[in-house]
Amino acid sequence: MGGRDLTDPPPDRLPTESPPQAGGLPDREVLRRFIADATGRVGKREISRAFGLGPEHRTALRAMLRDLALDGTLVPAGAKRFRASAALPEATVVQVTGTDPDGDPVARAVAWDGDGPAPVVFMHPEQKGRPALAPGERVVARLKRLGPGRYEGRTLRRLTDAPGRIVGLFRPARVTDDAPPRLRAEAGRVIPADRRSRAEWIVPAGETLDAGPDEIVVAEPLPQSGPGLKSARIVERLGRMGDPRSISLLAIHTHGIPDVFPAEALAEAERARGVSAAGREDLRDVPLITIDGADARDFDDAVYAEPDGDGFRLIVAIADVAHYVRPGSALDREARRRGNSVYFPDRVVPMLPEALSNGWCSLRPGEDRGCLFAEIHIDAAGTKTRHRFGRGIMRSAARLTYEQAQDASEGTTGENQPETGLPDGLITTLFAAWRALSTARARRGTLDLDLPERLVRFDPLGRIASIDPRPRYDSHRLIEEFMVLANVAAAEELDRRRRPCLYRIHAPPSPERAEAMRDSLSTLGHDLPPVGSLRARDLGAVLDRASGTDAAGLVNETILRAQSQAEYSPDNIGHFGLALPAYAHFTSPIRRYADLMVHRALIGMGATPPDGMPAADAAGLEEIGTQVSTTERRAAVAERETTERYVAAWLGEQIGCECDGHISGLTRFGIFVTLTQTGATGLVPLSALPDDVWVHDEATQTLRGRPRGPDGGMRFQLAQKVTVRLVEATPVTGGLLFALVGPRDPSMRDSTARGSRRPRGARPR
Repeated sequence: MGGRDLTDPPPDRLPTESPPQAGGLPDREVLRRFIADATGRVGKREISRAFGLGPEHRTALRAMLRDLALDGTLVPAGAKRFRASAALPEATVVQVTGTDPDGDPVARAVAWDGDGPAPVVFMHPEQKGRPALAPGERVVARLKRLGPGRYEGRTLRRLTDAPGRIVGLFRPARVTDDAPPRLRAEAGRVIPADRRSRAEWIVPAGETLDAGPDEIVVAEPLPQSGPGLKSARIVERLGRMGDPRSISLLAIHTHGIPDVFPAEALAEAERARGVSAAGREDLRDVPLITIDGADARDFDDAVYAEPDGDGFRLIVAIADVAHYVRPGSALDREARRRGNSVYFPDRVVPMLPEALSNGWCSLRPGEDRGCLFAEIHIDAAGTKTRHRFGRGIMRSAARLTYEQAQDASEGTTGENQPETGLPDGLITTLFAAWRALSTARARRGTLDLDLPERLVRFDPLGRIASIDPRPRYDSHRLIEEFMVLANVAAAEELDRRRRPCLYRIHAPPSPERAEAMRDSLSTLGHDLPPVGSLRARDLGAVLDRASGTDAAGLVNETILRAQSQAEYSPDNIGHFGLALPAYAHFTSPIRRYADLMVHRALIGMGATPPDGMPAADAAGLEEIGTQVSTTERRAAVAERETTERYVAAWLGEQIGCECDGHISGLTRFGIFVTLTQTGATGLVPLSALPDDVWVHDEATQTLRGRPRGPDGGMRFQLAQKVTVRLVEATPVTGGLLFALVGPRDPSMRDSTARGSRRPRGARPR
């Protein structure tokens, strides 16, 4: 990347050449070109200086900038500043993401390198007699600009071979004998599971595949015959909504996650056998232990620590997946296609067949297993002094849960206390080494977001028993720090050997996102340095100040939303969040294909050894990085949506309950509230607020009601505590609808306008 440190963006720079028409107001196109050629954001001051404008031009310039922003030519970029809008080409590839309320497809450009979300493309209906476009389909479209971030599109050529698929809930039609023929021809409708699809699909008579009410189905579009809602035929039935495991099936089919292994890959996995000690370093006498969740079945990392002078000698051993998954094999092709394992509350869709993921590649206690290991030495301050990598054979001394490791570190006894016969002091030494690594992490200044996960628990019949925040212990942090250390060592080792590496990279927030984050955090009382000098340690300091306050959750969410997405690439730009110059994933080859590529690079290059990295893969690392980054994002969305659906299903049995939460978003159409107990987020629409005229102030992130009387109007702001009543829960989409019961913060109650009515349906408080 040219050697420039991308964690330190250059200051805004204007073109060195003098723009035309100096001394007079430029026309629209000249002004657009000037702003487009500038590096960074441009405001009236820079424009006036460049064109020699005086006070007499101020009103006309302001009007021109406003008009250019309204028609989408310019994009606001912070307070009174602009940048040129990244326009889409006249013909481009788009992917259908949903439908509008009329049933017409909505799409986004596949190749989009602008800041923020890609513009929305409203597609024209297909020609009569052709199947309607469904979510997931890609087409080459001719585009016409409608305004800021909005285009009209017409299909030039379909690129997907198979028709798109609609996954959703089937609702049979209720048709009487005296209904008109049009209605009698309708057997029911499919309600899409994707929130981006705003329209239902009509299922004609004879196309239901005998699906019953509230059954999850997969449907394909039928040839369309005119305007209005489109028709589809049901091609697969997945089970009734509410049945155990149906919700995760919904996500698997919605996102096209492969969940059936080819017979050839399964056969290769079944033929696997244990490794011999020949050519491997024997670590079987080293008491390596695994520490994982209580429900984990695949154990791919083990750790050990012992004192070494004033510091520590650490060993991180990782399952030798490369020994079993050879380049070009059926297992390799399927693992690359999947990219990663996907973890749902009730099941795992693994990257590798169970014979490997839970068998020969799982570091089970007391069983010999092949491994790649990193031996790392750190000093008392947690700084790595040296490392080496090797290929070994090991025998795990114990399988501990996070709770057991935590209890052992605290010296407590009870049902979680492991009876493993571990050497005295091993757990104590592991935690001492972790504290040294934590000191180094704090000194480095990393971004440690505290975003609690939700733990969905099931009863023996597979029904939801409870949803609670997942506990987080120091034992979790211990494993995280050991893994980060091993990942850093792997990246440095491949750099030293001059071997290709699939780095884990994380760019700093874009200037626009960083500016928006600064504005949002300032409304919560937190200041940040200018965008060009922003570091992870600055964000960490804000998180530390917010910790323990009512706004802590919202501060974490705000900072998270501003971050760039981490990805895999052979071009190293460092990792902004971890404040590291080089980082690679090495520690989870059972569940991440990127880690397997790092293992192969460490093992060797070319045909010898046969389980090293082939030259073709070394040359194609950029494509592989794009592939596994895409599957990782697909998994993250599917996992999040599944948890949201489980929460909605659970809350659906508690309609009318009152819950405490905080305001996590304010818009012109309502208030987003995040519940304290479950972490679920739902909408309080304006219609559920007292009748009033509401004004959304983006600068202060507030929603204000029209003043009535001397006390002023009702006012809502970010992080404000509120109590809401659950009005509606829709498990098929995971959507929640609330009504406001009352602010929990007394100061907000004091600002309520005299004479304002209580929210509809809310009880007096």
